[in-house]
Amino acid sequence: MERPFRAGKVPGMANTQSIGGHIREWRQRRRLTQLDLASDAEISTRHLSFLETGRAQPSREMVLKLAERLQVPLREQNTLLVAAGFAPVYPERRLSDPALDAARRAVDLVLKGHEPYPALAVDRHWTMVTANAAVAPLLAGVDAELLKPPVNVLRLSLHPKGLAPRIANLPEWRAHLLARLHNQIEATADATLTALLEELRRYPAHGAATSRTGTRDYAGIVVPFELVTEAGTLAFFSTTTVFGTPVDVTLAELAVEAFFPADAATAQALQK
Repeated sequence: MERPFRAGKVPGMANTQSIGGHIREWRQRRRLTQLDLASDAEISTRHLSFLETGRAQPSREMVLKLAERLQVPLREQNTLLVAAGFAPVYPERRLSDPALDAARRAVDLVLKGHEPYPALAVDRHWTMVTANAAVAPLLAGVDAELLKPPVNVLRLSLHPKGLAPRIANLPEWRAHLLARLHNQIEATADATLTALLEELRRYPAHGAATSRTGTRDYAGIVVPFELVTEAGTLAFFSTTTVFGTPVDVTLAELAVEAFFPADAATAQALQK
């Protein structure tokens, strides 16, 4: 029989909500009824109701099963396990940990291989972890305070002392970033991201560069990032790469943002 786990043994993982409350909250966040989740998890609606109300306690396997069905991120899965009295199963290491050397080398390889186009790696809070050599030249004119570590790339993009005054299609790009951040909050329930979203919404929606050029036509298939530079207006579209099968919290929350030229003029300018 598995011995109960005391939440106090894991620093920073205070258990302030019952496991039933966590399950109900995540189910409602995913907009599922008890019948939906019970059917997907192959348990009875009665049993799920008992779990949510505290009349029954889930096993470790049941916690993980429900978390998987609810698409709960690894960090929050650990929180659910602790709330149920079990030890967390997913480690969280610094990216500099020797155990993650192979993953760090993979990230560096992707970033270097993407040059001369810009690419950077960010963590769950959009803090820049590393970037390739093509990123720095695009940051000319950004206030030095915004470039002091830790650098938040969303704040860097939308702050009036950041890139915002040089983003030709700032309203469009701003709306895209805010929508993306909102969707991330819906998926993770992260309080830090919620505070960041509130901050970014207070920034001006129109920059000085907006009147310099109109938004180009990309046939409605991508949201472009148009940046006014000394070489002219550079147009990009972006892709996001994540680790496919992470079992470490740090890797699960790491993403590579790669920018590609959206037109021939941008490609030529970057090649130079």
